[in-house]
Amino acid sequence: MEKSVEFGFEHYMEQIPGMGKVDPRASSPLVLAYIGDCVFDLIIKMMVAGRGNRQVHKLHEETSHYVQASAQSFMMRAMQEHLTEEEHAVYRRGRNARSVSPAKNQSITDYRRATGFEALIGYLYLNREYARLTELVSIGLESMRAADREESTEDAGKS
Repeated sequence: MEKSVEFGFEHYMEQIPGMGKVDPRASSPLVLAYIGDCVFDLIIKMMVAGRGNRQVHKLHEETSHYVQASAQSFMMRAMQEHLTEEEHAVYRRGRNARSVSPAKNQSITDYRRATGFEALIGYLYLNREYARLTELVSIGLESMRAADREESTEDAGKS
């Protein structure tokens, strides 16, 4: 039996008038972070929404827990040992990029590490390396879940 050809979302996005392809190797680290921010935000929003209907405010609060710079910085630390040389170079370029926006209630270190995280996500997305992107995001999310479990265990021990 012949297998049908399937197209992903990007194939259909390319059909939108005026839509151009973005070359990740020619893009600045801040452009990669700009795209990566959106991709990671969508991943987290889909994850949170998949946990059931709730008030939008509650969805936003849970989403914020994952998308803030300190959380991305934490996840990046867990992911770093799993990066290839090329991925680490992309992360470093993003981390070292000079952004015009100040860190909002975040340390400069967390903000810069988060920018590197987003640049890496953007790079993998634009290269259509979806399996690798989800593998690394899963490592980061699992590290946050483990830290959250540890924190709730410690809090339970104090009461």
